[in-house]
Amino acid sequence: MTRHSFRCIEGHTEGMPVRMVVDGAPALAGDSMNERREDFVARYDWIRRSLMLEPRGHSHMSGTLLYPPLTAESDMSLLFIETSGCLPMCGHASIGSISFALEAGLVHPKLPGTIVVDVPAGRLTARYETDGSRVKSVRFTNVPSFLLYQDVEVVHPKFGKLAVDIAYGGNFYPIVEVQPNFPGCEHFTPDELLEWGRQMQALVNETVDVVHPDHPKIRGVKHCMWTGAPVSKDADARAVVIAGESLIDRSPCGTGTSARVAQRHARGLLREGRTFTHQSLIGSCFIGRVESTIKLKSGLDAVLPSIEGRAWITARSEHYVDDSEPYALGFGLQEFSK
Repeated sequence: MTRHSFRCIEGHTEGMPVRMVVDGAPALAGDSMNERREDFVARYDWIRRSLMLEPRGHSHMSGTLLYPPLTAESDMSLLFIETSGCLPMCGHASIGSISFALEAGLVHPKLPGTIVVDVPAGRLTARYETDGSRVKSVRFTNVPSFLLYQDVEVVHPKFGKLAVDIAYGGNFYPIVEVQPNFPGCEHFTPDELLEWGRQMQALVNETVDVVHPDHPKIRGVKHCMWTGAPVSKDADARAVVIAGESLIDRSPCGTGTSARVAQRHARGLLREGRTFTHQSLIGSCFIGRVESTIKLKSGLDAVLPSIEGRAWITARSEHYVDDSEPYALGFGLQEFSK
């Protein structure tokens, strides 16, 4: 019998869970965090399944593994895990993990107020504000983000003809704005939007070739964004983000907000330096900004967006994985559907 233990800090970023492993993460091979991510996927994906899926997690769980800095310029490293896999980048998990590590005294940045993190997508630089030992907010600059397609016509089984924008903010998002055949996300239940979001992912992938112009290995749509009217006066817009087959983001979604910042800038709705307050299904908010405009190697116009949000520690935990347990490697209910 083999028993593994993982000590974690539990919390959430604007309502979306983050479970950060602070002890028990495996030693990984590779000169970059992306190479180490590939090694993790090849040899240790059972850890992701065990900690993210039931019975220790749930269908909307996400988390990170905390590692020492990989480069001399960095303060710490992160590996992102969730129910759907091991991601190159996750916005809400970055905000949460940076907040947790700072508040728990697990990291001491070289430059107070700024933290540099090695992640599979590259190097993430974030600014943070504190009030005593409490981290009030974290603001990070994301990857180059852009509008790939505008007004793609998709025939959806529920809504009929829809005009969909497809934007990139670390992942590709079909963005469904309010229009004659779609009155807004506030008119539907989360379960309805989840099912229709899965259908939208498939329809977009069948309709257009979604490929990153500079990185052709990044391709296809695995998310969907249904938009609507904000529920408070201090927000500019609202969105319900569907990720993969079964996840509804409780936060406004970091990469999704980046994609929408890029989309709105491309449409002339958001100027450089202006803030965009993006509200989630549950009413929590991220603040997005266009920090600067750039061109991709392909010549496509893009922006460098920043995303600002808050996170809270809710618990500390220790999880055990015993190979004699029938569900040691976790499960999802969809695995048992006929």
